[in-house]
Amino acid sequence: MAGNEEITLKVIARIRSDFKEKFGIPRQSGVVPSLKAEIVFEEEFRNPHCIMGLEEYSHLWLIWEFSKNVRAKWSPTVLPPRLGGKVHKGVFATRSPFRPNPLGLSCVRLESVRIDEQLGPVLTVRGADLLDGTPIYDIKPYVAYADCIPDAVSGFADLVKDKALEVVFPEELLQILPEDKREAAIGILAQDPRPAYQDDPTRRYGTAFAGFDIRFHVENGVLTVCEVVAV
Repeated sequence: MAGNEEITLKVIARIRSDFKEKFGIPRQSGVVPSLKAEIVFEEEFRNPHCIMGLEEYSHLWLIWEFSKNVRAKWSPTVLPPRLGGKVHKGVFATRSPFRPNPLGLSCVRLESVRIDEQLGPVLTVRGADLLDGTPIYDIKPYVAYADCIPDAVSGFADLVKDKALEVVFPEELLQILPEDKREAAIGILAQDPRPAYQDDPTRRYGTAFAGFDIRFHVENGVLTVCEVVAV
């Protein structure tokens, strides 16, 4: 068999999310279940028959492209941020976006299916970790009896899965956000958007979410929001 074979994938849909930039997006799907997004199909795939029966499932697998990380070169090892950016792991032992093929895999909760007059089928999902406009190559139903493995071992990911910050979000600043975005914003911040190798309590960070720049600093495991600015 010849090496370096190439195939062509079709973009079937794109996601509409509250993330306009990469900083602040949860590192895994499902860790902030209050995050809501919509999946809008490309014109070729707007036939309602394509999703017939999908509403019977609670969760979906999304196969998508790290569209902002496409690059010609790749490395056999990467530096996972959750390990401080100092420990090398094999690229295939991580979920790094810097891969030979820039494909992502996310499990999301399917909240609703509707038919829009202009857009055709639209899926509302929760827990997605995708940048707004991300191309989606495939959607598959999550099947619990086959996909759920309760005794699975997750390597170094098990060591950092429960790492979360205490979030102090002053009420007067929280009120600036739309009510239906507040829980998700707090969840995003609790996941610690900062690179793991940055731990300067005097540094102010900002993460763009739902049309706002949420600015904060972190000290001793406590993230304090200091400003919320509409962008």
